[in-house]
Amino acid sequence: MDPVKLRLRMSQNDAHYAGDLVDGARITALFGDVATELLIRHDGDEGLFVGYDSIAFKAPVYAGDYIEVEGEIVRVGNTSRTMHFSAWKVIESRIDPDCASAARVLEEPLLVAKAIGTCVVPKDRQRLSR
Repeated sequence: MDPVKLRLRMSQNDAHYAGDLVDGARITALFGDVATELLIRHDGDEGLFVGYDSIAFKAPVYAGDYIEVEGEIVRVGNTSRTMHFSAWKVIESRIDPDCASAARVLEEPLLVAKAIGTCVVPKDRQRLSR
């Protein structure tokens, strides 16, 4: 199954800390959105996210940054689905303190977070045959 990707701009509403720093929980929520799409594509049901085996935040994210979040199913059990997630900064804001609207496309995306998680789709909810 192909990976799922989302790309979006972190808004001022996503800023949670001083200096317009985005809370790691926002990135975690995006991992959940990717997981939901993966489950719909794989099973025809949104399923349930039951937990993370690991999660690591690698670099700060600020309001105005563009983030690309990717996930893929790496293991399929009877009802469980193990997924790997990553979040990459692809456009960076806040590059010039004298010009609040200045931004740049990064030559190489910057890993800002990664995680491994498990979701469950009960047997009676699995609508697609695999």
